[in-house]
Amino acid sequence: MTNKKMLIGSLSNDLYRVASLMSRGSQKAANRFWQESKKWSLELSNQSLDSYINDIIIDLNSDNDPNVSQDKAEKFLMYGTLLQNYSLKID
Repeated sequence: MTNKKMLIGSLSNDLYRVASLMSRGSQKAANRFWQESKKWSLELSNQSLDSYINDIIIDLNSDNDPNVSQDKAEKFLMYGTLLQNYSLKID
């Protein structure tokens, strides 16, 4: 497994956790996983990625609000799915 694949998979998992925790009403835990996912997205900003994945990383890195809203959680669920699918096609 490549480092890029591991980073994308980790980011995808954390974004999914954020969405899942928000749907269960656990704002504090969702905020914590949001902060963890920021670490992965910052590391991915130095990687060579397809343009649509790079746009996701830029969007995540530009979001400085430490709190997760329901709308943001829904966006993270979509991003998590896109990232997971992308990680399956890279070596």
